[in-house]
Amino acid sequence: MTNNQQRKSASKLPYLTQWRYASSIISIVLMLLSLTVIGVKGFNWGLDFTGGVVTEIQIDQRITASEIEPLMTAAYQQDVSVISASEPGRWVLRYADIPDENQRPELQQVLAPLASELTVLNSSIVGPQVGQELIEQGSLALLVAMLCIMGYLSYRFEWRLASGALFALVHDVVFVLAFFALSQMEFNLTILAAILAILGYSLNDSIIIADRIREQLIAKPQWGTSEINNLAVGSTFSRTMVTSGTTLLTVVALWVMGGAPLEGFSIAMFIGILTGTWSSISVGATLPEFLGLKAEHYIVKPLPDTP
Repeated sequence: MTNNQQRKSASKLPYLTQWRYASSIISIVLMLLSLTVIGVKGFNWGLDFTGGVVTEIQIDQRITASEIEPLMTAAYQQDVSVISASEPGRWVLRYADIPDENQRPELQQVLAPLASELTVLNSSIVGPQVGQELIEQGSLALLVAMLCIMGYLSYRFEWRLASGALFALVHDVVFVLAFFALSQMEFNLTILAAILAILGYSLNDSIIIADRIREQLIAKPQWGTSEINNLAVGSTFSRTMVTSGTTLLTVVALWVMGGAPLEGFSIAMFIGILTGTWSSISVGATLPEFLGLKAEHYIVKPLPDTP
């Protein structure tokens, strides 16, 4: 396709420009609402951050987590996480500590309806101080990741394109955090790991589109920025949809087959992939346009002649 044909094709897509502008406005409004939800509701911190009891037991291997969890939840009057260990019949129980020993039910009595033989392999208490350290270390890991990404984008692209990709990353993380604040699902280290994975996934999408925009700005300096953005989004759209679609299928399979221990991780990844695809196409491409991105920003100026 010649240069003129490409320009005619891009100019015939006014709806794409309108869609990008409208979706960017929607994203900003939803982002402000998400920040409000996070500030008002807060998070339901898991035992990784608040502290609690971690007990490993050995029981009849025919017994499943769906049988153990209702008995534990009813006896301890709280949500109890039941996670399969490395061997059949070996389970890890996680629940908030009950300081009063008189109110702490014995595991043998609680699980007696399921099995007469039960062995407590080990039990440990994670104090709130450890939980606070995990919050600080997790926040530091997220901050360092964002700073490294910011440094890479500033080196790879002109600051306007870099700001679009960075805003798209913040957009995706805020949406995931807002969901967990609104739903009050447990926020643990698994969710934090999912957020770090979302940063990498969203960054990959944003870089591909930004690289295409830069390439077209250099090749077609006479074109308008809006036309360049339309061409870049249009030329990468099929690739983005295929990549996001196949990744979503994998995440859905993990969600369905992984059970309760991976439910939060799968939900966070599912939301992150959807918002990452949306933001890289709309916000990541549109924000640099509003910041005045032009072809001249990538034209290498010749050095002045030296006497």
